[in-house]
Amino acid sequence: MKVLHFVTGGFSGATQVAVDLCLAARGEPHMQTLLVLRRKRNTSAERVQALRDQGLQVQLVSNWLHALTVWELRKIIRDWRPDVVFAHGFSDHIWGRRAAVAEGVPRIFHVEHNSRERYTPRRLRQALELEPHTQASIGVSEGVRTALIERGFAPGKCLAIPNGIALERFPASLLPQRWEQREPAILMASRFARQKDHTTLIAALGLLRERGLRPTLYLAGAGKAGLRGKAEALAQSLGLQEQVRFLGNVPDLPQRLAATQVFVLSSHWEGMPLALVEAMAAGCACVGSDVLGVREVLEHGRTGLLVPPAEATALAYALQQLLQNPAQAQRLGQAARQQALTACGREHMWRRYRALLNAPGGRD
Repeated sequence: MKVLHFVTGGFSGATQVAVDLCLAARGEPHMQTLLVLRRKRNTSAERVQALRDQGLQVQLVSNWLHALTVWELRKIIRDWRPDVVFAHGFSDHIWGRRAAVAEGVPRIFHVEHNSRERYTPRRLRQALELEPHTQASIGVSEGVRTALIERGFAPGKCLAIPNGIALERFPASLLPQRWEQREPAILMASRFARQKDHTTLIAALGLLRERGLRPTLYLAGAGKAGLRGKAEALAQSLGLQEQVRFLGNVPDLPQRLAATQVFVLSSHWEGMPLALVEAMAAGCACVGSDVLGVREVLEHGRTGLLVPPAEATALAYALQQLLQNPAQAQRLGQAARQQALTACGREHMWRRYRALLNAPGGRD
């Protein structure tokens, strides 16, 4: 079976899921995979080569004109002749499915990675017009599946397959033996994008300083330069420039997570956040915005704390609790790690996708 995954080359969560599915499929003796990336500004040759060094087949198509994207992808499909195409994320799932339909691919799947997307009436119509040719629309959480149905996708074709992570990156040996060996700092690992809410987190840090708490805040991730600039300006205006560290992309995220006490995912919306699950696997005390996707991962008071989105006062209070009560923070971190190890591994995700591929008619 030849399986092609088409996804943005922006190295977002959607890209990582497609990569993980390709890596998981290497253990299947009768399955080949091809990863096709739609080129973005941060699709560097080094990052693509790193994927190839992991043993993946990777090709790229253009981004600047949708018709050209579809034309180039059609040529790849015509040459490689896949049995299955997974088209990931908005709006890539439209162009990926268009190319697959035009080339007569027998089985086509749409994977939605966020509970909110920029569907204009025209884009939604284009997406729904491809539904007769699509075997299933996969939401990466129950919340995303619900959002698909609310947009008009056929309920009988909508599935939820939660994302998973590579748990082998978070062995017990990575974690400090004692909680106090972790830095009492805050880390948010997320690209600068519209759905992420770095500014509320920085504002919460300012409120903590008024209460006599001055933890370091590490912001890992790249993304849109304009949004990063806005966050930098806010930190400067609040006098937090010595506390807020903008790290950019980091190659050693598991190690950084394991060395930090508190992880925050401040968001306006989510699908199924991989960064949060990784922080849980690293045993961090986690705080997340109470939005779809996050609330499916964190159980308030047991595996983390949920706060209303875009409310700096509530976020500051949650952070204060964890920083001033290390016993509570450690308890939440331990429970979060156990939850991640039990239910959030990449093998759980792959088991569902494999069943989907092997099922008659394409449904598990």
